[in-house]
Amino acid sequence: MAKLHIKKNDTVIVLAGEDKGKTGKVLKVLIEKQRAVVEGVNMVSKSMKPSAKNPQGGIVKQEAPIHVSNLSLIDPKSGKATRVAIKHEGKNVVRIAKKSGEEIK
Repeated sequence: MAKLHIKKNDTVIVLAGEDKGKTGKVLKVLIEKQRAVVEGVNMVSKSMKPSAKNPQGGIVKQEAPIHVSNLSLIDPKSGKATRVAIKHEGKNVVRIAKKSGEEIK
């Protein structure tokens, strides 16, 4: 199973596609499919049947997964897109922004 450079709750920017330039928080990461669901990005319309949760039913807008190759982490210092370096500190693994050298939390 491949490791990904993004995790849940990271702030990312979209590099390619219809939503290029948009930023958002990662809500969910699908490791097997190498995709992520980002808040407010790649919105699709989905038909919903009436249910206990949604008694009205109808068309609902929701986020669809986007491939991680189209996402880049945002540098905590500069606020721009950055690549990620992985540093091993004993048993801990730390992600570091390549642009500023700061640790990504």
